[in-house]
Amino acid sequence: MILTLKLLLTPFLISAITLVNRRWGPRVGGWFMAFPMTSAPVSLILALQNGAPFAARAAVGSIAGIGSVCVFSLVYSLVCSWTGWALSVSAAIIAFLSATALWNQVNLELVPTFILVVALILGIYRLIPRRPSSDLPVRTPAWDLPARIVLATAFVVALTTLAGLAGPQLSGLLNPFPIFTILIASFTHHQQGSAAARELLSGLVSGTGAYASFFLVVGGLLPLLPIPIVYVLAAIAAVLVNGMSFRLTHREVAPSPGHLGS
Repeated sequence: MILTLKLLLTPFLISAITLVNRRWGPRVGGWFMAFPMTSAPVSLILALQNGAPFAARAAVGSIAGIGSVCVFSLVYSLVCSWTGWALSVSAAIIAFLSATALWNQVNLELVPTFILVVALILGIYRLIPRRPSSDLPVRTPAWDLPARIVLATAFVVALTTLAGLAGPQLSGLLNPFPIFTILIASFTHHQQGSAAARELLSGLVSGTGAYASFFLVVGGLLPLLPIPIVYVLAAIAAVLVNGMSFRLTHREVAPSPGHLGS
């Protein structure tokens, strides 16, 4: 069921993220990408299939996993300053997997993990170099969006197969594997340059508090409340947190002429 859900959601989500990125620019595209658009439905399915305790435990891993995504974003943003997208992606994936391996050596607890990850988000957001990207129009080839959909779907199949062999903590850690981030960042880097890629990743990190907040609610309330109520409350928390982050970090963001015609 999880694989089927991801296969159905992936084409829609990769298209939505791509169009938001083109319409409002990479910072807003990155912020939008931080919502748990695939991880939240997967968590709900885990709760229904494997029970609330399993999903609550996996939620702790998901919070740590978004910290690994922030590490991915930092490494990509630093490496892309002097090399192309392929090496940047490779270095960032190694950083993500290394962080995941470190997290998995620890018996993670909900509140300490959340506090540590929030501190990590704030620190990495300040460390990512930010320079305004070019507003020159970007013309994308006709194959661009179909290629993104095919690549994202292939990633989803491979990752879901591997995650199915893991326990709750490792499943949670792998749940936020940055499939969409890899594709959108590399395409943005190739088509618009490293400054635009850094802008995208800065926006992504600024929005990851919503992801962490969603799973804080799931991990804390699943043992106490009915499953549907927990996920509604978690979704509300994610929207509220990302609304605040948008106001704080994107006050000057507006559609630029370079993105209107892409």
